[in-house]
Amino acid sequence: MIIDTQGNCKPHHGTQMEYTVEFHCHTNFSKDSRTAPIDLVKAAHRKGLDRVVVTDHNCIAGAQAAQLLDPELIIIGEEIKTTCGEILAAFVTEEIPRGLTPGATIHCLRDQGAFISVSHPFDSRSGAWAHDDLLEIAPLVDAIEIFNARCMKPGANELAHRFAREHGLPGTAGSDAHAAFELGAACLVMPSFNDADELRAVIGRGAFKGKLSPLWVQLVSRYARFLNSVAV
Repeated sequence: MIIDTQGNCKPHHGTQMEYTVEFHCHTNFSKDSRTAPIDLVKAAHRKGLDRVVVTDHNCIAGAQAAQLLDPELIIIGEEIKTTCGEILAAFVTEEIPRGLTPGATIHCLRDQGAFISVSHPFDSRSGAWAHDDLLEIAPLVDAIEIFNARCMKPGANELAHRFAREHGLPGTAGSDAHAAFELGAACLVMPSFNDADELRAVIGRGAFKGKLSPLWVQLVSRYARFLNSVAV
């Protein structure tokens, strides 16, 4: 099923001018993933994804490695831990460190022209955003992640979708994949784009498709974190 960002079901007829886009996924450059960039690229091709935003935690090295393997497929992104919650960015050119305020993080991203979204704003597993903090940054971001396939809290995606709609913001969708098999569990079908400005121009015409991943995928991340800590 494909649902537009206003919550309406609609048919999908593929054209050459549409992309299926994964906005949120991780490689082994995140401590809780074991997915090598080459395996992520191969999985994206198997699943028919047109563009993949690689968003490792506070790091762009994994995205850069993946982009070298397939420059057309991979968009360099980053999931950045701020003092209030996580920011999800695409078309990142300079890595943003963790621990900055949301305002400072957004300012750094704006300076490099990145596309700015907010990761799973109402999902408590990663530290949900306080409502007042989310209200403060709403005018400063390009989108809200309205569907995250790994959201554990019941209704978290619905709350994000409602917040985006109430504040006139378009939505992004992603699997939040930490293993290659999760890739594409949730994505956005949308008009083609080549850079952050074009993405901002067409994001509101996107429609998300996908479903929640099973709860056991969380164990994949825990196991990866354990293995990565042992390997250090």
